[in-house]
Amino acid sequence: MAEAEQFSFKAEIQQLLNILVHSLYTEREIFLRELISNASDALNRIQFEQLTNANIVDPDAELLIELQPDMDAKTLTISDTGIGMTRDDLINNIGVIAHSGAKAFVEAVKAQQASNAPIGDVIGQFGVGFYSVFMVADRVRVVSRSANPEEGAWAWESDGGDNYTIEPAERENRGTDIIISLKEDAQEYLQTWKLKDIIRRHSDYIAFPIYVGEDKEPTNKQTAIWRRDPKEVTAEQYTDFYKMLTMDFDAPLHHIHMRADVPLQFYALLYIPASAERSVLSVRREPGLKLYARKVLIQEYNTELLPEYLSFVQGVVDSEDLPLSVSRESVQASRVMANLKKTITSKVLSELKRLAKNNFDTYRQVYGEFGRMIKQGLVVSPGEREDIEPLLYFPSTRSQNDDEWTALADYVERMVENQDDIYYVIAEDFAGAERSPHLDSFRQRGIEVLYFVDPIDSFMLMGLTEYKDHTLRNVDEADIDLSSVGAAQDEPETPEPVEQGDFESVRSRFADLLGERVSGVREGKNLVGSAARLVSEDKNSARNMFRINRLLDREFELPVKTLELNPRHPLIHNLSAMIASRSDNPLIDAVVEQVFETALLQDGIHPDPASMAQRLYMLMQAATGGAAQSAPTLAVEGLAGETEPVPVDNAPADDAAVEGGESEESDT
Repeated sequence: MAEAEQFSFKAEIQQLLNILVHSLYTEREIFLRELISNASDALNRIQFEQLTNANIVDPDAELLIELQPDMDAKTLTISDTGIGMTRDDLINNIGVIAHSGAKAFVEAVKAQQASNAPIGDVIGQFGVGFYSVFMVADRVRVVSRSANPEEGAWAWESDGGDNYTIEPAERENRGTDIIISLKEDAQEYLQTWKLKDIIRRHSDYIAFPIYVGEDKEPTNKQTAIWRRDPKEVTAEQYTDFYKMLTMDFDAPLHHIHMRADVPLQFYALLYIPASAERSVLSVRREPGLKLYARKVLIQEYNTELLPEYLSFVQGVVDSEDLPLSVSRESVQASRVMANLKKTITSKVLSELKRLAKNNFDTYRQVYGEFGRMIKQGLVVSPGEREDIEPLLYFPSTRSQNDDEWTALADYVERMVENQDDIYYVIAEDFAGAERSPHLDSFRQRGIEVLYFVDPIDSFMLMGLTEYKDHTLRNVDEADIDLSSVGAAQDEPETPEPVEQGDFESVRSRFADLLGERVSGVREGKNLVGSAARLVSEDKNSARNMFRINRLLDREFELPVKTLELNPRHPLIHNLSAMIASRSDNPLIDAVVEQVFETALLQDGIHPDPASMAQRLYMLMQAATGGAAQSAPTLAVEGLAGETEPVPVDNAPADDAAVEGGESEESDT
């Protein structure tokens, strides 16, 4: 027999192994999954080879994988009857990473880490799964005989150091043996129960039987769960497979098991996770489905089978129509993939609709975790809008709390007489929406208003401009006329409006002081219980994108709106009286600034609410009245950034105190 040839690794093998052991795998037992997967690949290859070539070694050999622990020698041997390897195959298939690609691999990992990109891309690119064995091995010997009758057996051996050897070997049958000399702290992998447990969790669906020790029955089920009849799969089995697939400790909220023969033959098993946050131990840290072709894994993370807004869905897809040499550039593969995507997406959306209709408690959890992604679909996938719209739910003026949701279809059914449009209010949260001054007239006429209180809702509106021929309208739009919509409820008693001339004095005072911060000041026709509100002349749905930009810490400008004043409100009455009696009273401008900023605050667009504190203290001090030793000076700062010292006049109430109602002596 020829002597062993020694090869030196051409690059930093120690650095490579350190990355594999400490960066790529969360648990050591993963090495067994990787080696079994490699054995399965070898068995798949011999299956395909036999379709066209009968001249192979051991043509009648059973296709199987065996694990043999040896307690005395402290070795674990993993054997298969697959296609086997020649001398050149051993160098190119096992030694290729270390022999010619280690440096590129290390550089690629560094680049991935620097850009925060998933390292899994690098694993797939370089195929380094075999080297995970060095997490548990002091030395590894690979003995393999090719299916080619003209080739003999060869052995590859390494301790993970600077060198490896290749030499002729003895192996009577076709296939490969991987003999692992285990480290002292890895002796647990000699216990058959441990090996079986790992196989059942990680490799139960391998299509070939896996025998452990002297067992006559395979440990794995062999049949891929996604290819089984759904009637034969228990809820526990679905959950177990999900946990094995994702390493998620929680059971999924829902699963979708698909089997189709036309127009494509494929199988799919999809899951909706219980949480949008991935487990720290999750083996799937990026979106994408596992794509198989005839039970052969083609892609670990395929992002072409579902649209981006459904990327939270986990699972596997196995197609009989995908060639193993699938190329995304080929016309045939692209057509197949497009059809697969259309079919799977339609099924997921219809299943979500069914869930919302028949099991709303579960759908509530799904929507609570992934509702933001579903809403994005209206913008990024407008062609699927009609399928997405039934999945949307929002609180409204009918809700007692933010957990009471209504669908668009239910809203339309409850529309009042002569109502054609769907109305919504944008706010920071449920409480803010409830207190919005824009809702006064809608409540008075019994018109329901949807609450859009999720930051993504402003973005969603770019794709949701109408529903069932009903236009969606923001309640802050300036030209909304409700005079013929619904029926006015009993109105609370309110003061008579300020005389036209007096109101004009108030209006002009607001307009002069606020200047370009508003596009105008006018009387509000739809105000009931609020003193003022800001309305928008712009109906473009993109006008609310500043909320998204603010959320993302991007530069944004506050929208310039029209300020509407309620001439019946006591505050406007009081301001009118103050202006008439003493127009130079500094409290007037302080109140004007506060009314404007309160309107900003109620719309959830005030850039710095804390800046109102000094002014509020001044107004409260004036409101509480009382004698003072001296007139303290406080700063009144508007949004324009101008600060002016304002003396607080603590004179008697008929001179400067702010009172809660009207006075014959103009004493606000």
